[in-house]
Amino acid sequence: MKCPRCVQRVHKKARQCPHCGFSISDVDRVFGEDDVRLRTLTDAAGVLRKRERLVLRRTLRDFQTIFPQLFFGVYFGTFHEVPSLRQFGFWLLNRGAFEDVDVSRPNEGGILLSVDVGGKSAGITYGYSLQPFLSDDTTFRAISAAHPYFLEGQWLKASEMVVGKLAKELRKQARRAHRDPDAFQGVAKIGESGDFLQRIRASHRGGKKRTQA
Repeated sequence: MKCPRCVQRVHKKARQCPHCGFSISDVDRVFGEDDVRLRTLTDAAGVLRKRERLVLRRTLRDFQTIFPQLFFGVYFGTFHEVPSLRQFGFWLLNRGAFEDVDVSRPNEGGILLSVDVGGKSAGITYGYSLQPFLSDDTTFRAISAAHPYFLEGQWLKASEMVVGKLAKELRKQARRAHRDPDAFQGVAKIGESGDFLQRIRASHRGGKKRTQA
């Protein structure tokens, strides 16, 4: 994984960054150290209409259907003194208790899109179990594709663009895992419902037609 502050590589079990000393206690002091109960779609800024919320919730449910051990969250807020969206996303993915996500999908398999509607900026955080399948380049391309819609305040369109781009990338990685399983050996299990790599392969076989990218 990468440190949310200095963006240097850090072992996933490290309690703090060996480069800059960052730890979750730093963001706990800003946002709080207690678990936060929320849903995969949280519109704290109130920028979505009712119909748009329904559409985006359906998109997030479809993502969970296709990828049985993953979930996708979207958080809209207005941030004034947040150190960075990367640090906020790191904190929320660690402290978030997502009420509409089954316990078989731990936060290590979560993807979180954090949107600062005031600054019209966005960031993506994902759990360490997804690191063999996603990269900073991948998430940057997804954000870049949605960037014009973020600037125009088309929050639903922008979010759908990001979800679609990352779903497409995960299906691509599923095909790679199916063709060359040896390249993905050592991928950690998450939860108790089976091997993560097998689930990724299953998403390629059974869910390819259900998500638009």
